[in-house]
Formats: sequence, structure tokens, C-alpha cells
Amino acid sequence: MPPRIASTRGSGPSRGGGTARGGGAGRGGAVAIPAHVKTVGVKRPGFGTSGRIVPTVINAFSTTIPDGIIYHYDAVNPDKLPSRLNMQLFNKLQQDIAPGIFSTPAVYDGRKNAFTMQKLPLGNTDSCTFNVTIDRTGPTPSDRPPKVYTIKMTKVAEINTEVLHRFIQGQQSPDNDVLTAITALNIVIRMDPNQRYPFNVRSFFTPEGKKDIGAGLELWRGYFQSVRPSQAKMYINLDIATGVMYKPGPLINLCLEFLNVRGAKPEMLSPRKGFPDRERIRLQRFISGMRINTEYTGSVKGFVIKRITSEAASQIMFTTREGKSISVANYFKDVLRRPLKFPDVICIEVGSAGAKIPLEFCMVPRGQIMRKQFPADKTNDMLEFSKQTPKERLTSIKTGLQVLQYGQSQYVRQFGLNVEQAPLTVQARVLAPPVLRYGPTSREPKITPAGGAWNMRDKVFFKACPEVKIWAIVVYESSSRFPLGAAQEMAAGFIEGARSVGMRISDTQPLITYANGSGNVRDDLVKAGKGCMDQKKGPPTLIVVVLPEGGNQIYTAVKHFGDVTQGVVTQCLKSQKVSRAKMQYWANVMLKVNVKLGGVNNVLHDSNLNDPRSPCIVMGADVMHPAPGADGRPSFASLVSSVDINTAKYIAINSVQAGRQEIIDDLESMVTRALDKWLGYSSFAEKGRLPPARIIFYRDGVSEGQFAHVLEQELPMIRNACKAKGVRPKITVIIVGKRHHIRMFPQNDRDGDRTGNCQAGTTIDDGLGHPTEFDYYQLTHGGLLGTSRPAHYSVIHDDSGFSADAMQNISFSLCHVYARATRSVSIPAPVYYADIACARAKNHYAPGSDFDPSDAGTVIGAQAESQLEAFKAGYKPLNPKMENSMYFM
Repeated sequence: MPPRIASTRGSGPSRGGGTARGGGAGRGGAVAIPAHVKTVGVKRPGFGTSGRIVPTVINAFSTTIPDGIIYHYDAVNPDKLPSRLNMQLFNKLQQDIAPGIFSTPAVYDGRKNAFTMQKLPLGNTDSCTFNVTIDRTGPTPSDRPPKVYTIKMTKVAEINTEVLHRFIQGQQSPDNDVLTAITALNIVIRMDPNQRYPFNVRSFFTPEGKKDIGAGLELWRGYFQSVRPSQAKMYINLDIATGVMYKPGPLINLCLEFLNVRGAKPEMLSPRKGFPDRERIRLQRFISGMRINTEYTGSVKGFVIKRITSEAASQIMFTTREGKSISVANYFKDVLRRPLKFPDVICIEVGSAGAKIPLEFCMVPRGQIMRKQFPADKTNDMLEFSKQTPKERLTSIKTGLQVLQYGQSQYVRQFGLNVEQAPLTVQARVLAPPVLRYGPTSREPKITPAGGAWNMRDKVFFKACPEVKIWAIVVYESSSRFPLGAAQEMAAGFIEGARSVGMRISDTQPLITYANGSGNVRDDLVKAGKGCMDQKKGPPTLIVVVLPEGGNQIYTAVKHFGDVTQGVVTQCLKSQKVSRAKMQYWANVMLKVNVKLGGVNNVLHDSNLNDPRSPCIVMGADVMHPAPGADGRPSFASLVSSVDINTAKYIAINSVQAGRQEIIDDLESMVTRALDKWLGYSSFAEKGRLPPARIIFYRDGVSEGQFAHVLEQELPMIRNACKAKGVRPKITVIIVGKRHHIRMFPQNDRDGDRTGNCQAGTTIDDGLGHPTEFDYYQLTHGGLLGTSRPAHYSVIHDDSGFSADAMQNISFSLCHVYARATRSVSIPAPVYYADIACARAKNHYAPGSDFDPSDAGTVIGAQAESQLEAFKAGYKPLNPKMENSMYFM
């Protein structure tokens, strides 16, 4: 190992938790990263200088780096077991089977990686196999011997922690040794709490303050922790987390609560008494994979639920070892002397042999994490439980530090980690907001947002949509609840709202029809269209649909009709909101309607993005995956791309691909189509425009481990598309991260906004970011509820050579042009649009068809592949009439 090169960047200790780099010499200039240091993304070009400096507290706690050798071992168990059971076996190995070898406890990740700071005496080959026994469990008494598991421990690497010291000083590439050493430190800090509490990868949960939310679920508070590298320091990112747990107690009670039938009794789970297959399958999806305990054999035994039987315990027959045929109910009564209270109720199936256990003998243990899709109707419960003001959240985080008690952990002490008790304070910068431009007849043609917000008062759109000459209203609310007079009043408000923002609706008497939501929505809308043809001698360019409470299925059918089948702009409104709505409401509705019909609400004034001498295309891409456990369901990919010189008008292109695949298969053809739209728009709307000089490509939803995959697979597809269209723009690729746990807290109340959050524009790159790569954290929106989350930007490719200030200002500016809000948003508008377009992809399946992408059914193998092909075949493309529209708004 070569000697450590002294840090040339700022002050602070060379080892352990250094202080954040202050505004010393070199701030904003080039960063001296040696040529031999390789990075996945772009090397940091410098630190930003623009904006007002504000001391900001971060939920990060500096920690020292151990000095010495970290020994890495493979702990291989050939049986594919859950992490919980692997951890149990490893603990028994250390404590009971080979305590002499493990005189200093190793840390273990529950899969195959173990680490120590002292070499284990495993012999000349540094490898040894151990046998660990655990008593067998089964639904019936067994005389089988205990189960023997083998664990083979093999030393695979020795890592000198010097590489971590060099890495945080910017003198070392993030090679495998660096990444493995960081993994080891993460396992060190998780080892102790993971043995005491329920855990989920990087979070653990405690029952204090838990909340019952019904449907067989309860919410637990927990803590997320992760060791992260930064400039001249390592830190532990500590945050609060929320765990969704199955409610403990009798399984039969949980099943009844999940089914949510008022006054339900166990008998409703009886097939003989009409328990529907549909409900049984829904229940099975909810509890499959759940652990349960039984005690009917005299001892507690644990099992994992595979499925639910379609027959009752009294109907299920099996053959005993003695060759006798007997029902499950009679076996429990005659052999086990445990007669059933509910013999006509279904059973669960467990184990490889498919043994059946009656529900009434099953207990759900406490603290079992539910790993399925969270029920949509419980989202508000989750938000209410998780919501904390910034001060409350920071207090909870500090409480978590006391719960963790790093100094009391034998594993933390063994590895020599010392964790600071006070969170980091860094010098953030609050950037100036961009200037926005509205229509020239506005009282305020140019405005500067304050606190991430503004309003439409005295403003008209930058470009109003073409005149609406014919439109229709379809009401899916009863005429008693929403009479014709209310519909006419709504139409008048709609027209006046449009006029106030510069739109023109010449049809002052739109066709109004009422429809039954339980009928055929397509037929209802076709009828409205025909009515316009008969009465107004032309088709409607806009159909406004009034929805009742809980009209989600109607909404989906409306969007399928408008976006896919017919190619007509639709706007859905909720009946309870449009009744006596005020002008501000209608102005907000027009934000959506105007862009759907081809208008532009506002543009950035005097922005680098809008330079006609260097035309820029801004793209946003995202992939949305199926729910946990929904194997065989597809993922949807979306590319959203600007087509005008003002980077304000966007089109969206969707595709269907294999579930949970992050790389976009069809990106080359999607970019090609986007370039066609950009070039076509320039030919008819902006003649004489130069070819695109730059593409700024924001990619959402990619983890750090996949950055290289984006560079190796997606970037070449973008280049190939450009080559095919004969253009050679400079390409910049930025990953936008939302699923991180960094939070910002103003050090002083005067530096926060009215909600106690940091102000919109708060940007941090110095003192928190990557040691060598071009990244930054940016909070771009004003606080509303709870603690705001910044976005994390990682620039992984940049032909344009943007400075830190230029890149940060571009991202911040794009957060102000999200068309359907008069607020800055949390991520750049094209990324937000791509996210919406992904979510809308499910509307491309015909209503009432066999395809429901939100369905959590599980299939495997060839069946999953054939089902994916069926999903691809069933996906209906966007109607050509909508291809140039921001229909997704």
C-alpha cells in the first residue's frame, strides 16, 4: 500500500470524521482529483459558488474509519434460507458450535458475507466447514432427527482500511476493496439492532408508538442507518423509517379483518357457506409468505404459509403413515385430541410436502414485516403516521442515536468505530429562483417566485391553446346530487376561468349529458361525441367528465377512451370540488387543459436552456415496476422529451418490458421518435431552427449500483438514435435520486420557511457529496407537510462540461416549469412528467380486459414469460392524434 497522500482540499483531520470543507481557497474552482483515480460518473469539476450561504444541519453523524485489516469471509450455506434463519444459524455457530474460533465475534449480513478485524483460525487453507443443528418442525409430531445445516467459512479477501482513508481524500478509485470495506462497516452498525428488533435490510423497527390501521396491519416506527463516504469524512446517515407489520394474534382474526366484512365471523371463511374464490385468492396474496406459529403439538413450531386451501378442514383428505384415509378435521379430533371449533373453515398449506393446518391453530408472531404492496386505501394512515415537522424529525433522529447506542455495541467497539453525537452542519447555499415569463398581456409578464410559489392572478398563459369551438360535459353523478343547474354553473365557471388566463372557449353552451358509472363508459363518451356532431355539426375537441367520489374505474376508462381509442382531450373533475368553485380553482384547472390542448403556460426567461444559438432538448426517463410479489407483471418505461426551443412543450413515449428490469430496452427507438418530434416541430412551428446542440437527459429511479449500466447500455442507445437522425448533440446524463434518506434542517429558524423546512433552492455539494464524483443535493420546493426531501443529482456523463453552478441552476430552473402547478416541485419537470406517464401506462389496457398491471398475482417460469408477452400484446399504443399532446397532464 503506497503512503497516503495528504489532503489538498480544505482543512479538517486526515482521519475519521473531518469537518465540512468551508468556503476556503479554491471553492468553485477545479478540484484536484489525480488522473489515476477512476470514477463511475463525471469527476467533480468544482464546487458551486452562487447563492446565499446558510449553515444547515444534516441527519448525518461523522464516524471514524478503523485502522487495520478487515478480513472478508464467505459464509456459504447451500440451503436457500431466509436471512432471519441464516442469522440464527450463524449466531449458533459462533456461540455454541465454535466459540473458540470466534473468540472475537464476526459480523454477518444474513446471506453470505462475514467480516472480522482479526483473522479467524480456520487452518492452512483459511477454510472450514461446520455443522449446525436445529430441531425439525412439522405440523404433526415427528420422530425425525434434528435438521443439520452446513456452513462453509472461507477467507476471500484482506482489505487494508487505508483504502478508505485515501478514498475520502479523493486519492483512491472506488474499487472493489473500497466498496467491500464500506459494506463491512454497514454490517457492523446493523449487527446489534438486527438481533434485537425486526429489520428490513437497512432499517429496524421498534413497537413503541405503533398504530393499528386495520386490514390486519399495524405501523411501527423505526430507524434507517447507512455508512456513507463524503469529502474527507465517513458518516452515518440516520433517519426515521416506518415499518408495515402484520397484526399479531390469531391468524383467523387477521384474515377476517383483512376481508373487512362488518360483523364477520369465522364461518364466513367456509367454502360451504359461500366463501368466494375471488376473496380467497385476494386473502392468499396477502398472507402467502407470512410466518405463523402453532402450539397444538405441545411445543411452539414455526412455518411459512405457501397458500390457502380451496377446501375446508372437514373436506381435505390425506393418507396417514398407516395407510388410513382421514380428513384434516378428523385427524385433529381423533389423533391429536384437538377437535376443531370451525371444521368447515379453510386451512393453510405449509412445507414442501404441502401439509395442511387449520386456521384456528395458527398464531401470527409480533413484529413480522409485511413485504407486499401497501394497500392504496391505507396511504393516508401511513402519511399521518410518518408525518413530522423538521424539528420533530430531527429530535426523533437524535432519539434514534440513543436507541442505537453505538458505543455499547460489541461489534462497533471491535471495529473501532467512534460516532459523533452531534449531527453534521454544512455550508449550504440558497440559489436565486429563475425568472418566469407569462403572456405579454399579463399585468406581470415576468415574475420571480418567492418561497417556491406564485399564483395566476393577473397573468395569462405564455401561449394559449387554439380556440375551443365545440366541447361536451359528461356527468357521472346523479342529477339529484348534481342537478343540471349545477352543471351549467360549472360550465360558466370553466369558461370564465379559461378567459381569465387568456384561453378562448367560444362554445358557451356545451352539450351536457348524464351517465351511469356502472355502465359502459366508452358508449357514454361516444354518445356525447355524436350529440356534438348532431347539434353542433362537429366533433368535440374537449370532453369534461364530472366524477363521483371513488370514481377511479371511471377515470381509467375515460383516459383509455381519450388517449388510446378516440384521440380526444379529456379533463376529469371531482363533483364535490366543482360545485361553487372559485376562480382560483378554475385557473388551476386551466393549467392542465391549456397544455393538453397544445398551449404553453409559462417559460423560463433568459435561460441557458432556451438559447436559439445552441438548441437544447431536455429529456426525462423513468421505469415503473410491478408491486412486490407480482411476478409475471410488466414494468413500464417512459421517455418524455421537449420539442420546442423554450423547452416547455413535451411529448411522452411509453413501452412495456420485463418486470423489475431497470434498463430501458427500447430506449433507442424511443429517443429516435423523440428526435423525430423535435425535428418535425422545428419544421412547422419554429422554422429556421438550428439542429439540436445539446441533450440533457435526466434519468429517474436508478440506484448507485446501476449507474455503470446506464452508461454502458442506455448512453450508447441515445448516441445511436442521434446518429440515425443525423444529429450530433452534446449529451449530459444526470441521475435523479429520490429514494435516499438525507434530510436538511435549518440551523436557525430565520433561515427556514414558514413550515420550518429549508428554503427552496437550498443546495449542498461541499461537505456532503461524493469524494470524487459530480453530485449535489438540492431542495427545490417550498415545504407543505412534514419534512421536505431534497433530490440527489449525480452527473454521470457530460459532453458539455457544465460547471457546478451551471448544472445546479439548470436543475433548479426546471423545477419551476411543471405545467400543472404554480409552485416549484421536488424534481425537474421532465422527470416528473416521465413518472406520471409511467403511472398512466396502465390506462392503455382496455377496461374490463384480462390485464390489470396493478394486480399482485404471482406466476413463475415459462408461465411468467408467456404472461409478459400477453401484456405486451394487450398494450394499446397512444392514439396518433395525441402523440403531440401533453395528454399525461
